[in-house]
Amino acid sequence: MQERCLYLRKVFRLVVKVGSAVITGQDGLERSVIENLASELSRFCRQGYEVLLVSSGAIACGRKKMGFPRRIFSLSEKQALAATGQASLIQFWEEALEKYAQKAAQILLTRTDLEDRKRYLLARNTLQTLLNWRVIPIINENDTVSVEEIQFGDNDLLAAMVVGLIQADLLVCLSDVDALYEKDPREAPEAKRIRFVSKIDPEIEAMAGKRPGRFGRGGMVSKIRAAKMVTSLGIPMIIAPGREPLVLERIFAGEEIGTFFAPHKPSLTARKFWIAYHQKPTGTLILDQGAVKALQQKGCSLLPAGIKEVQGDFPPGACVACCDETGRLVAMGFSNYSSGELRRILGRHSREISRLLGTQRKEEVIHRDNLVLADNLYQKE
Repeated sequence: MQERCLYLRKVFRLVVKVGSAVITGQDGLERSVIENLASELSRFCRQGYEVLLVSSGAIACGRKKMGFPRRIFSLSEKQALAATGQASLIQFWEEALEKYAQKAAQILLTRTDLEDRKRYLLARNTLQTLLNWRVIPIINENDTVSVEEIQFGDNDLLAAMVVGLIQADLLVCLSDVDALYEKDPREAPEAKRIRFVSKIDPEIEAMAGKRPGRFGRGGMVSKIRAAKMVTSLGIPMIIAPGREPLVLERIFAGEEIGTFFAPHKPSLTARKFWIAYHQKPTGTLILDQGAVKALQQKGCSLLPAGIKEVQGDFPPGACVACCDETGRLVAMGFSNYSSGELRRILGRHSREISRLLGTQRKEEVIHRDNLVLADNLYQKE
């Protein structure tokens, strides 16, 4: 309890993620829940906090608006439902916040918006400007144009990425489940709550199960992944019951509500977080044992002498995966060379690069500042 309070005293900027099951029911959006949360968020802003809201609910809202029963929808139907429901979702939030003289703005993102460094920085600058203006950004995935290859997967992961994007001090995931349990409480009603998680190990991950949430795509497993992401930045996360009255104020008052995931010493810089969670490799480098050891144990840059094989075709500056000779992922990072150039210099000493390529080039294939080890990489299942 005391450790939780110590972390919360340092919070200035927080991201609040609200799941579909919190603000929607069988009859669509539940205005009373949204108004209660809007009241809290507005009070936090008046108290000097900077607040960003990640809100699910567009597809569920669109389904109700169209009068469709719950069923499995195709991708194009989901995109159309999101387009239909997003307008109502943002309108509900804006009207609820306006009652407290709190302004809001809508931000819709796809994964490609954050993969490109320039667009990533533009998104960050826009969010920073809104916070400077004391406006609450209301963020959602742009489901209307998202396809499987560019989806975040669910808004728990989007919220975690927003934390890294804007360097927030806390992520609060408001859910229909009041905490992490030792077992899925829907299957084991006797399961006990876990109030404090100091480290996310395989035992904690096993507690999440595999079932998705009531209305959303996520569930506890995605919340654990989100917690792993933000705690790697040295930022705590809380899972809490979104329908509980004054839930945010009770959290900051020190009440032991929900589950608190304690941060650990940051293992990623903001740039490496961007590489780890916003990039997709376009090629693969197979490394020998010496290179693997140099990356994992010595924190070295990758040199051409340690590369045994180049797979795929890519230009200079592309993100590539680095694997050992068994195919196990070791690291990921940005290559200073194209695939064609690497095939000419792989296995060679750095001093031979200029002679082989006919131009003066950097010694490193991937500099250590542009390389992230596999332990810090999010692997989408």
